[in-house]
Amino acid sequence: ALCLCLSSAQAEVKRVKLTSLEWPPYTGQTLPEQGATAAVARAAFAAMGYELTIEFYPWSRALLLARRPDSDYVGYFPEYYAESLKTDFVLSAPLGNGPLGFVERTDDPLHWTKLTDLAHITIGTVQDYINTEEFDRLAAEGTLHVEPASNDSANLRKVAGQRLRLAVIDRHVMAYLLEHEVELAEVRELVQFNPRILEDKQLYICFRNDARGQAMVRVFNEGLKRIDPQAI
Repeated sequence: ALCLCLSSAQAEVKRVKLTSLEWPPYTGQTLPEQGATAAVARAAFAAMGYELTIEFYPWSRALLLARRPDSDYVGYFPEYYAESLKTDFVLSAPLGNGPLGFVERTDDPLHWTKLTDLAHITIGTVQDYINTEEFDRLAAEGTLHVEPASNDSANLRKVAGQRLRLAVIDRHVMAYLLEHEVELAEVRELVQFNPRILEDKQLYICFRNDARGQAMVRVFNEGLKRIDPQAI
């Protein structure tokens, strides 16, 4: 009899799972295409015949789940580059970028030229976020005083309420949150992005540093070459 059954390889869709966080406009469960960076990641995998599933968690949990060796997830994103990541993860080619700097009060702008100029104030950060290499080194040494929060919205409220003079934030994230988060409506006029950026940061996928992660980073990087991220 003629067998019309597909081989298991043909029948089975190739799937890949990543963790992420609510970080609009880059990533977010309810955003169109789950965010601009998610759209690029999905297109790059699709170009290689893979279907990407993204599951959203608080950032610390997204990292934890991606790091576990028995995890269904092969990695997490979006992440900034840091040498320290290379112990547990293999970083993809960059799939986007964003300007990182400070939020400040509109009526209390702060002029600075080097980070050590800010040693006298407490700066808001987000728990487990990588900032810049210099900023994180100075914070670890105690030269910069930092106060971690659970997310960027909390820091916007702290700066607006004069509980912090500055907080680290991505300019596009800040603009999105102020425009779309109802509970931040009253602080919109009170805060602004400090004109001096820390760094224009590139965004990466961190694949777990095991056999599957190493295979998937090659798949993703090849897929990224086959698409035009600017057109997505």
